[in-house]
Amino acid sequence: MPDPLSRRTLLLGAAAAGMTGTVSASAASMDALAVPLGALADPAGPPLPHPMAEPMRELVGTSFPPGFVFGTATAAYQIEGAVHADGRGKTIWDTFSHQRGRILHGDTGDVADDHYHRMKADLDLMKWLGLRGYRFSIAWSRIQPTGKGAVNHKGMDFYKRLVDGLRARGIKPMATLFHWDLPQALQNHGGWESRDTAKRFADYAQLMFEALGDQVDTWMTLNEPKTFVQNGYRWNVHAPGVKSDARAFVVLHHLMLGHGMAVQAHRASGAGGKIGIALNMSPVYPSDRSSGAKKAANWFDDFSNRLYLEPVLHGHYPSGPYNWIAKHSPMPKKIRSGDMAIIGSPIDVLGVQYYSPAYRDRHNNAVVKHPRSAASWQQIYPQGLEDLLVRLHRDYPRTPLVVTENGIATKEYLGKHKRIEDKQRVKFMHDHLAAAHRAMAKGVPLQGYFAWSLMDNFEWNQGYSMRFGIVYVDYKTQRRVPKRSALWYRDVIRRGGF
Repeated sequence: MPDPLSRRTLLLGAAAAGMTGTVSASAASMDALAVPLGALADPAGPPLPHPMAEPMRELVGTSFPPGFVFGTATAAYQIEGAVHADGRGKTIWDTFSHQRGRILHGDTGDVADDHYHRMKADLDLMKWLGLRGYRFSIAWSRIQPTGKGAVNHKGMDFYKRLVDGLRARGIKPMATLFHWDLPQALQNHGGWESRDTAKRFADYAQLMFEALGDQVDTWMTLNEPKTFVQNGYRWNVHAPGVKSDARAFVVLHHLMLGHGMAVQAHRASGAGGKIGIALNMSPVYPSDRSSGAKKAANWFDDFSNRLYLEPVLHGHYPSGPYNWIAKHSPMPKKIRSGDMAIIGSPIDVLGVQYYSPAYRDRHNNAVVKHPRSAASWQQIYPQGLEDLLVRLHRDYPRTPLVVTENGIATKEYLGKHKRIEDKQRVKFMHDHLAAAHRAMAKGVPLQGYFAWSLMDNFEWNQGYSMRFGIVYVDYKTQRRVPKRSALWYRDVIRRGGF
């Protein structure tokens, strides 16, 4: 399966070739929000040099405020393994990964990093790294094996031990409630195409707030709903493996509704901590100075960024994408009175996930302008993170931000010296942290940075073919080997900057 149809294919296809319409006149009052994310940088500038083409230059005096949270992130299906342990129910990724031809090399997450059995050692590794925060996801099917009903106490106890272990080591827990691994039993009854799943999600969230609400510093309701919609329902490359615009956008609305219901459940529960959502976004640049490229960039921005930002932060879908969806999906008919108010329930923080910019030409085609990582969909452009953060603060000034994911795909092997000199990742992290720092200097209320990922793991339909971790994992022995990037990041955290 080619790389462009990997984890974040949205960069190459979120706007189909025929999606070349403009925002309708009824959206005139929102013209300011339709400016492409990349308008803050020069889209016609030269491509960046290869990440290792010149030596890394340390920035003098680049320090982050004392409360800034340096962390790492992971996801349950990508690291936990133990898919049959202690009453865990089957998920759509268990089903999908075992279907022939779905995952590169036939890999599955059955064992992954075996984190479920190695949690204490992994916690000690986090402490050794000096992490101030750790973002993890909760496997819904460990809590409720069928997605509803009584709590599976062994599953709940695992996450209680994880959170207790983090706090005992001075690491702030950030818990994501849904990172794509829907219980298969719910999928059998319609999954996110069913409004009932949003209700079930709120019930599950309530259980988590009651159990861990006083111990978790930050909750993220959903991880990258855009990727779940695009890859899982439009392009048939992620679980549950559907290719239908009509169904995809019904799923989008019910995901957004589930998010809003979970936010309201958090408020009603009296649980401590903050709550938000983690959205993957790309600054969108026209590939040249033509009016056609600018028009295409505006449209792509509307469809892949504002379609998810606006309902959460402003309580409505942007009119351009909404009108297009109305012609291709019954989604608008699924919206009931009061839904948008629920979806727009105020959040405390917005999770920003940045991996790559997006460029569109006058024909609305994707264009590559910068060097790519081992994942062909990823263009390496640190300036894009600054542009993205500054634009988000400009358009949504009352919303604090956290970079909940940022990382680079590489292909690495332990050499004879049994160490990984991942200089490309060191430069990537350095340059993106510097970009985040520049954004903060411009007034962006950025509260933290979570590197993707703590350790190498199951990379969805790409299996174990590429590595994002700052810690190397030998999948045969489950040995953890901190890479050069881990040592560098440990020093950054200790110093509070460069």
